[in-house]
Parts: sequence; C-alpha cells; structure tokens
Amino acid sequence: MTEPLHIVGGGMAGSEAAWQAANAGIPVILHEMRPKVETFAHRTGDLAEMVCSNSFRSDDDEQNAVGLLHWEMRAANGLIMQTADRHRLPAGGALAVDRDPFAADVTAQLKAHPNVTVSYEEIAELPETGHWIFATGPLTSPSLAEAIAAVTGTGALAFFDAIAPIVYAESIDMSKAWLQSRYDKGETEEERTAYINCPMTKEQHEAFIDALLASDKAEFHEGETAGYFDGCLPIEVMAERGRETLRHGPMKPVGLTNPHDPENKPYAVVQLRRDNKLGTLYNIVGFQTKMKYGAQTNVFRMIPGLEEARFARLGGIHRNTFLNSPTLLDGEMRLKARPNIRFAGQITGVEGYVESAAMGLLAGRLAVAEIMGGHVPAVPQTTAMGALVTHITGGAEAKTFQPMNVNFGLFPPLEGMRGGRRGRKDRYKGYTDRAKADWQGWLDAQEAVIA
Repeated sequence: MTEPLHIVGGGMAGSEAAWQAANAGIPVILHEMRPKVETFAHRTGDLAEMVCSNSFRSDDDEQNAVGLLHWEMRAANGLIMQTADRHRLPAGGALAVDRDPFAADVTAQLKAHPNVTVSYEEIAELPETGHWIFATGPLTSPSLAEAIAAVTGTGALAFFDAIAPIVYAESIDMSKAWLQSRYDKGETEEERTAYINCPMTKEQHEAFIDALLASDKAEFHEGETAGYFDGCLPIEVMAERGRETLRHGPMKPVGLTNPHDPENKPYAVVQLRRDNKLGTLYNIVGFQTKMKYGAQTNVFRMIPGLEEARFARLGGIHRNTFLNSPTLLDGEMRLKARPNIRFAGQITGVEGYVESAAMGLLAGRLAVAEIMGGHVPAVPQTTAMGALVTHITGGAEAKTFQPMNVNFGLFPPLEGMRGGRRGRKDRYKGYTDRAKADWQGWLDAQEAVIA
C-alpha cells in the first residue's frame, strides 16, 4: 500500500496540496486543528476559509502575474480555482467569490474524495519519519511554532511582518536618483552601488513629513499589538516622535554625494536596496508602515525619483508567521534539516490567497513524485509558479526576506523586449505567453513521472 501523505493545515495551501495528491492516487490525511483549536481570525471549521478579503485579485492571464497564476492553477486541475469559478461574484476584471459557500464547497469536495481523510487535531511537532507537508499559514499555533523554531533555529521564524514597500526598478527616475552605498562601502563595484538614493531638499522633506503625519492609517486587528514592533517602528510613528527623527534614521543624508548636483548636500535621502538577485525589485529601506495602501502610494510618490513609481507590493506591519525560506528550504520546498517535511503556503513567505494555494499545489505535486519514486525537473522560473518558488527558496535576499506577492519583477527578463512604461503591454504579454508554454511543458513532465 502506498505510504500516506500527511498535510498539516486546511487553508488554501493545505486544501490544494491534498487535492493534487489525492487525484494522483496518494492517500492523504489532512490535519486541521479547527474548530477544536480556534484562532483569532477564523469564524468556522471549514477548510479554505477566507479570513480577509473575498478576492483572488486580477483574473487577466495576459497582462497580470496574478491572473497568470490563476491560469497555471486551472491548467493543473486546481481545486481552489475550480471552486472559485463556481462561486464567482461580479468584480470587474477580478475574481471575487461568495466566501462561505466557497469554503463549504472546498470542504465537501475534500471530504467526499475517496483518498482523503480529514483529521481534526493539532499537530505540535515536526515528525522525523513519513511524508509531510506543513501548510499552517500565518496563524500557526504557538506550540507548533516552538517546534519549528527548535528545529530551524529561533531566528529563522518570524511572527510579524514589518514590510517595506517594494518598487519596480524600471519605474525609478534615475535622472534624479543615483546608485551609491554610504561612504562607498564594499569591495566590489556591485557592493559600492548597492543602493538607489533619492535626495530631498528641506522643503521637500517638510512636505513629506506633513503628508506622512496626515495620512490615513490602518488599525491593528484584534490579536495584534503594536508592542511587538519597538524594534521596527512604522515610519509615521517615528515622525510623530519628532520631525527630524527620520532624517537621523532611515533618511539620514550622510556618506552620500549626489552626482546630479555634487555641490549641494541633500537635506534627507531615501534609500532603496535591491530586493532580488535579478535586480528588478528594490525595497525602500526602513519604510515599514501602517498607512493605508492608497495613502502609501500618494505619500511615497512625493519622493524625488519615485513620482511615477510602480509598486510590486506596499508596506505593512501585521501578524504573520513565516520562515526565512531562502536559508531553510531546498528547491523542492523541503526543509533542509528534515527533508521528509515540505512547507507550503503563506508560512513559506508568499503573500495572498492565490500565491498560498499555488505553493500548496506545487508542494502536493512534488510530494507525489517523490512518494512514487520519481523525479521531476525544476519548475521553470519563467512561469508564475517557478518565479515564486525560486524567489522563496533562493532568489530573494535572505537578510531582508519578507513575504511577497507574485509579480513580473520575479520573472527573468525577456530578450529584445522594450523596457519602461511604453513597452509594458508587449512585455507582459511576452511573459505570459512564455510562461504558459513552459508551465504546460512542466506539467507534462511531472505527469509522465507519476503515470
């Protein structure tokens, strides 16, 4: 008899992983602690409960990376996408669902599957034997979090996001900004030019502080507390402590010379640090924030050089347990310290329902191949799936690793395509055409292995 696959966590990732494995003929035991063990965010004991938005975001598979991920999941017979399509609500170009019927439908399908057993209990240890996928999400129980930390090291598991906004490099105006590390530190030219610097005059700084203080802020949810964040205060809190606080913190102008205006020292400087190995994404250093998304866009575009910035993600601070995956997971999402265990979903450092479900789908298929004694090639980084899994398992900078949504900045550039805003439509179509062909090729290879 085939050895079972144990999946811990019945959210988007765990539900999708269970579906993929069960459909391949693998017996699955899906362990879900709810409703016996509650969380502050969930209301029911249903699998795949949507605790925040009811939207899976854009469904455009030609011009949007999230829509492309939808397409790839549908091509792989994904449970979450199939069920979402059945419970779709009008939402323009987005895929929004009627959340309660959606979760009830996912639960019913998994419970009806002959290869799936749903077991309602808390798993509080990392087993040393057997095949396991842990997809416990941002609300991993304290006892399991302690077990993960004991195996991986206490510094490898974060319990809160302190996320700085991430900007597409191509949208930064380099006629105003420049590349330089403070005091030109570094042994190589790459290290000496590791930061993008955006200078401010005193007047620009004062206007920026005014806008920051007046901006709309999000409130902490029940179960969260601002007391956790003394080591990474939101920039608006720093500004409230004094108008010069940021200028002596993340916006200090020391050790930098503006080559566009070398005779005048900037009053303040906003720095952006490379966020991925491709150099297509940069995060705004020290700019974690509780500003609402619309306010962030308006305020950050006041920074010289970022007037037309496009954001791969905006900033935030909230409860979210996640691994430092680039240091802990191998390319097949296995825990290096205990390879019988895979991690999937939001705990790996992806952000969003779609991304979580996608990593569950991938973990399920990789586990199936391993259980059946086969081996599949690496998922092409040219696909949305591959771009995400490459990012979390090594493409991101481990020292600054934070949860990430799928976006075209994670994809290898296309040769011969026009850059910048004007070439974006053709470039994005090129990304999605390439991804669809490569993803179908990978699916065919994976299915041949398990046939």
